[in-house]
Amino acid sequence: METFIHLIALTLAAGTPLALAALGELVTEKSGVLNLGVEGMMTVGAVAAFIVAVNTNSPWLGIAAGAGAAMVLASIFAFIVLSLMANQVATGLALSLFGVGLASFVGRDYVAKVIDGLPALHLPGLSDLPLIGELLFSHSPIVYLALVLFVLVHWLLTRTRAGLIVRAVGESPHAAHAIGLPVNAVRFLCVLFGGLCSGLAGAYLAVAYTPLWAEGMVAGRGWIAVALVVFATWRPWRALAGAYLFGFVTLAQFQVQALGTAIPPQFLSMLPYLATIVVLTLISRHALTVRLNAPVSLGRPFHPGD
Repeated sequence: METFIHLIALTLAAGTPLALAALGELVTEKSGVLNLGVEGMMTVGAVAAFIVAVNTNSPWLGIAAGAGAAMVLASIFAFIVLSLMANQVATGLALSLFGVGLASFVGRDYVAKVIDGLPALHLPGLSDLPLIGELLFSHSPIVYLALVLFVLVHWLLTRTRAGLIVRAVGESPHAAHAIGLPVNAVRFLCVLFGGLCSGLAGAYLAVAYTPLWAEGMVAGRGWIAVALVVFATWRPWRALAGAYLFGFVTLAQFQVQALGTAIPPQFLSMLPYLATIVVLTLISRHALTVRLNAPVSLGRPFHPGD
């Protein structure tokens, strides 16, 4: 039982960056904008968080810097696709490549540096409880923040007027504009929220989960997060479950290696990405379900004069 609880705790930690990035992309896509630059925003968030944490000796300032840096990239993306009407797919891919390259350049002097990192939560009396203490009261604060954000976003999208506006803008921007809603302003805010979540995900990797900076440390998690949104059919709780599922798959490669199996480590490293391909292949067999849940205007630019 202790081993099982420990595995669940590790799964929560491994799945948190995927959950945060997927949540931000989900809200972005709910407004009708497709941002494929999650990988770049996560990487920039990670390097910015680590650099600030090293120079200030404050992991929390690092996390704030990581979120802010990713939001700057998100705002640039939003300006290009919403104001200049550029193709969202091409711009998102360019953002991802730019973010990864920029982070590699900026972080080249910080590869060998180490920090203490953001400590896990410790509640006297509760964190020391057998089994339950490790499962519920011994995680990084960012793990709890991710769960709170999922609750808030689910409530916002399904129970509030603001959520109705976001969904209306994503489904029919022209109808939303006709009743006086600021379509592009709503989309801009949703893209910024996506950048915030991606930056938090990258910062968590750099100052809490690892904590260190290494080129390529995001390792495709941004692309998996984009796939998770489709896997979840644009529903927050499914995205959360999918993130933890992929977190478990990521851990599985290390557990199998620890058992001393003869499986090549390169194949084990492929497991998360192989799982992504398998899941998307299975989902594509139910195209009607995807079409019914996907925002109708996803990826389509909007101009008030059209």
